[in-house]
Amino acid sequence: MIQSMTGYGKAVVAYKEKKIHVEVKSLNSKQLDLNTRIAPLYREKEMEMRQMVAEALIRGKVDMSVWVEKDTVADPTPINAALVENYYQQIKEISAKTGIPVPEDWFYTLLRMPDVLTKTEMEELDENEWKVVRSAVVEALKNLVDFRIQEGAALQKKFTEKIDNIASLLASIEPYETSRVEKIKSRIIEGLQQIPGVDYDRNRLEQELIYYIEKLDISEEKQRLTNHLKYFRDTMAEPAGQGKKLGFIAQEMGREINTTGSKSNQAEMQNIVVKMKDELEQIKEQVLNAL
Repeated sequence: MIQSMTGYGKAVVAYKEKKIHVEVKSLNSKQLDLNTRIAPLYREKEMEMRQMVAEALIRGKVDMSVWVEKDTVADPTPINAALVENYYQQIKEISAKTGIPVPEDWFYTLLRMPDVLTKTEMEELDENEWKVVRSAVVEALKNLVDFRIQEGAALQKKFTEKIDNIASLLASIEPYETSRVEKIKSRIIEGLQQIPGVDYDRNRLEQELIYYIEKLDISEEKQRLTNHLKYFRDTMAEPAGQGKKLGFIAQEMGREINTTGSKSNQAEMQNIVVKMKDELEQIKEQVLNAL
């Protein structure tokens, strides 16, 4: 079954005082084009997360974000008291030497000094937390794949409709194809009869007509196009990941339709060919989004 390359998936998990968010979005692309924004604590696992995305999504332009929302009440940023006292003494000494007045609001001034509210300890990722993060990545990817499947079902319905339309239009050519042989023959004979004093060999005329009509015959094009339509349907029923293949089949369908158009010397047939081209163009536009 077809999957779309467009998708969105999100997961939120809790670990101690943290909420870990994973968000994955994808659009169509010829290859896997992955862009990540990962919280610093989890960057050591970036390659593993990239591998998980590649296995689950195969291709597409993918944006993945992993960020942490912390409980600020449970984990406040500590004030570096020793550094505050050091800044306080330095400012008083500078004031005494230069005569510059000390600030009226000491706390406002001191708390804005560099590194006063900066954490100095380094947080390390433990295995239990990584298991929780990994489960969130798996869940977000699953949600995105489910989204792709849903969109793919809509694509497949659209493709089936267009393929049916092309097959119907192809069948509608046959009456005009059968009648045009007699029309061509009658038109040539009438033209010859209007030229005074011209005598022609009827046997030779028949041979030339046969040669001319064979050049305009579209039986092979019709058969090949019918085969391509069937192949397109069969490919849609295969496992996901056939988008490129469907694109190639659509190109081959276009060649047969174009050749049919170049051999169509009747307005009615040419109108049908134009309609087939329109249906095929809609397939080509949408097949770019098929995985």
